[in-house]
Amino acid sequence: MAGYAIVISIAAIAVPSPQRILWQSFSHCDRRTVANQMRDTHPHDEYTRYGGLRMHVRNWGGEGRAVVLLHGLASTCRIWDFVAPILAENFSVIAVDQRGHGDSGKPDQGYDFASVSGDMAALLAGRGIERPVLVGHSWGADVALELAVAKPELLRGIVFVDGGTIDASARYATLDDALAQMAPPDFRGTMREQFLERVRSGGQWATLIDQRGPVAEEIILNNFETLDDGTIKAKLSRENHLRIIEALWEHRPRELYPRVTRPVLMMPTRQRQNPDSYERTLARSDSIAAAESLLPRSKTVWLEDSIHDVPVQRPQLVADTIREHIQSGFFDS
Repeated sequence: MAGYAIVISIAAIAVPSPQRILWQSFSHCDRRTVANQMRDTHPHDEYTRYGGLRMHVRNWGGEGRAVVLLHGLASTCRIWDFVAPILAENFSVIAVDQRGHGDSGKPDQGYDFASVSGDMAALLAGRGIERPVLVGHSWGADVALELAVAKPELLRGIVFVDGGTIDASARYATLDDALAQMAPPDFRGTMREQFLERVRSGGQWATLIDQRGPVAEEIILNNFETLDDGTIKAKLSRENHLRIIEALWEHRPRELYPRVTRPVLMMPTRQRQNPDSYERTLARSDSIAAAESLLPRSKTVWLEDSIHDVPVQRPQLVADTIREHIQSGFFDS
């Protein structure tokens, strides 16, 4: 069943320095706005059992339509710390640590999509959240996709923020290849300060920390716990990380798309002016085109000159795009 799709491209304002191309649309005014929202909004960290799993929820408050935010693989709910307070101006907003991640429970089983999406269904029922817009970043978008197919009555619509298209079996020849290529780094023996110095020394997160300050540093450190000897340990264990990769090997998004009965807003990122990202951009364009052709109702808004961790890089753009589509009634049909 082929659906119809609307495609929009949001272009950023050009700047002379190619090293700054990723951050070009984030003005001083934007920085002040986000900083003020972070100061004025105080989330509540809540811990409750849903469906037998202890889950950490960061409750950002707000009123109106419910918006639930899901992080990606090996991330935490803190990835939404800049987006959530903006959305909470108009909606009731929570961000969730998924199974095995952040400060939620970490059993050694249940990392298949049926279980992980079931965690979300139990959380919605337990908190009495009726038909939210479910927003997923990266792997979190694939969790949202699975829930939308399994229990569409629970949701008003779903949003893919640079995700919802992971197809490991199409990318790798065998499961062993996928496990080898998608396995997490080994942080054993790495001192906390040594890790921070490595992050600050260069790359995308060095720029994010420069732009966002201590909160960005907290976001990346929240992926780890610091042991008594000063070394760090990933909160998502290597074993559970690999279990999720095994689940991704069985995940077939193109078989799921035609079964989605709720509206889907896709927000993929790309860096067309960065030659190093050419192959990724090309692959992403192909996967989005396939999703557009198969989803019964979708809309694509390309986030131009944006990196994968766009919720930290360009929170105002992410929040505004989601808000505009909720308020315009896109998810109401």
